[in-house]
Amino acid sequence: MEPSPLTYAEAYAASLADPAAFWAEQARQIHWFQEPAQTLSQDENGFYRWFAGGRLNTCYLALDYHVAQGRATQPALHYDSPVTGTKARYTYAELLDLTARFAGGLHDLGVLPGDRVIIYMPNMPEAVVAMLACARLGAVHSVVFGGFAAHELAVRIDDAEPVVVIAAAGGMELDKVIPYKPLLDAAIEQATHKPSHTVICQRPFVRAALVPGRDVDYRELLKAPPADCVAVAA
Repeated sequence: MEPSPLTYAEAYAASLADPAAFWAEQARQIHWFQEPAQTLSQDENGFYRWFAGGRLNTCYLALDYHVAQGRATQPALHYDSPVTGTKARYTYAELLDLTARFAGGLHDLGVLPGDRVIIYMPNMPEAVVAMLACARLGAVHSVVFGGFAAHELAVRIDDAEPVVVIAAAGGMELDKVIPYKPLLDAAIEQATHKPSHTVICQRPFVRAALVPGRDVDYRELLKAPPADCVAVAA
């Protein structure tokens, strides 16, 4: 017989008693492109490092792995917005296809491993695709609350220095439409750092005017060839 799974209290106690052994066991349950040489170690400056030498990709773990395990037609994401009255369901295969193609579009805009991308969107499926696509490329994404004031967004643009900002044309709060694009344009005007491109996801209830040469339509990026996962340090 297989041993019974640990209770929360037992697992918590085990993680404190021997952290390296506990987390080594957890790490064996996920897919690695390159397994770590050590579970817990210290670098030359005395800082602790987890899973040194290990390489993986969180988008692969979230999507590709499940498709490979036969879950392609199972639901991966449910979207139910009482504000816009929109419902949608995406299978693992559908979400993987959207993510891989959007990642390919971001790559064509120059997003490389280690680059930063700001996501300025409300709760919507396209925001999930954007986050997963960044992870697929090994880029770092920073989510800024949709509708944040222009000055606050500008501060975050200067801090992250993103190559690309991905934004919705607008959002909706109860019955009020909040256009995001004017806020984004003002933030870029105020910021010292200028992103190479912005990617704008148009909404049925609000459309944004695009700046030629800088702004790209979200759905145009989905026409790109799909991008593979980039293995990054754990």
